[in-house]
Amino acid sequence: MTDESPLDGVNRLIKAGRSTEAAEQAELGYARAADPRERARMCLIQLAALLNLGRVDECPPVLDRAHAELASCDEPAMLGEFHALAASVAHKQGSLGRCMTHLAQGVRALEQVRRPDHQAAVAWLDLAVTYSWAGFAQLAVEAQQRCHEVARAAGLDPVDFAHPEIRVRYAVALDHQGDADGCARVLRDVVTSLGPDTVVAFELPYLGYAVARLAAFGDRPARDPRVLLRVDLEPYEEGAELRRLGEACLAIGEGQADVAVKLLEDATAASCVLGGAEVPRLRSLAHAALGDHAAALADERVVACKVARSTGRMVNMFLEGITARLDHDELRSSVTRYADEAHTDALTGLPNRRHLERYVAELTGHGTYGMIGVADLDGFKAVNTLHGHLAGDLVLQQVAAILRRTLRGGDFLARYGGDEFVLVLPDTRPGEAADISARLTRAVAAHDWAAVVPGTPVSVTIGLAELDSRTDLTGAFEVADRAMLHAKAA
Repeated sequence: MTDESPLDGVNRLIKAGRSTEAAEQAELGYARAADPRERARMCLIQLAALLNLGRVDECPPVLDRAHAELASCDEPAMLGEFHALAASVAHKQGSLGRCMTHLAQGVRALEQVRRPDHQAAVAWLDLAVTYSWAGFAQLAVEAQQRCHEVARAAGLDPVDFAHPEIRVRYAVALDHQGDADGCARVLRDVVTSLGPDTVVAFELPYLGYAVARLAAFGDRPARDPRVLLRVDLEPYEEGAELRRLGEACLAIGEGQADVAVKLLEDATAASCVLGGAEVPRLRSLAHAALGDHAAALADERVVACKVARSTGRMVNMFLEGITARLDHDELRSSVTRYADEAHTDALTGLPNRRHLERYVAELTGHGTYGMIGVADLDGFKAVNTLHGHLAGDLVLQQVAAILRRTLRGGDFLARYGGDEFVLVLPDTRPGEAADISARLTRAVAAHDWAAVVPGTPVSVTIGLAELDSRTDLTGAFEVADRAMLHAKAA
């Protein structure tokens, strides 16, 4: 028996469907490794294992560790996989907007890969899976095709990249949209091109579901799908759901539609498994088989509503993502006059503390009167705790864009450090400054933070102080900072 490296060992555990062991071994491997690349790979494997197990709450600190390790590596394939997994975490936390941002960053990273290898193939596959979970079925199929091209070019085992779940989810999405023939065609291709020996263990239930779903359309099963649906693996979050819905499909195909209706009475399909419309669609097939066409039609209306709602949400998130990107680009454009890196905050593109000091010195040196404001985020610690520091960085970028967009043209905004911003309002009296402060507070509170960091609302508290030739930045800042802390306490 040949010696097995720690990385080979955890990869073998993942492929065997033993994700609990893989997560534990990857944690140990990360602690023992000295090379940043190996440490980053261990983090990525641990993330994949935790996602397989549905332990999403444990992912943010691992994401932060992976991001820190990758900062010192020039590895576009690993960076692509990192963003694919980060997108999965964001989606499972309910943030489609953040999910889409990571997907776009993942594709951008993988487009920089010049040599096809195992890492690049895995990254494309992870992107495909996340696209599929998030409801972008066509993009998922295209990403999987890229994965297969890379795997072939690198001479890799196609079994590791077959992943029928992507095409199964694409097929049922076609059916939900009214294309039953297209659905059946894709499922037949899955069943005829793949077998139990050409699919990794944890994907066998999806192969079984493909067979069962065809049975609901009247196809005679080519193999026993129950054996595949009941593969004894770890409790993956989708396993029980696939078994239950697969049994309903088989009951319809075996002429026991009443059994299927009973199985589906209180069933709910998670959107990441087969789409929220799968349960009403199967109910419709069962009611149609029983001759209850009124009930079948009512179920089809539910399918149409769920598809429309899902599509509308994705469109809204897409538009919000574009808006956030444009806000950030506009922010960076508006501070190009501060382009000297020594005076610019790298994360937000805003002037930094050093530039703030220079600006205030010039302002007060000319005898200009104004107001200074210290703005501190509320609830930011919870963002980092629950969603990780990458999500926290995104929040800081969006807050910076909101503040800059809401301020007047001649006002000055800087990132002072951490989650603290400083605004300078030249030629502004206290009453007017209070109005501006209230407008900024409302603008931040009105942002759709649930689309970015669900469950952790973000707001801002601002303290104000007068600034003139008799006060320096330090004195005015201390007064404004005390006012801000007093406002928080109140």
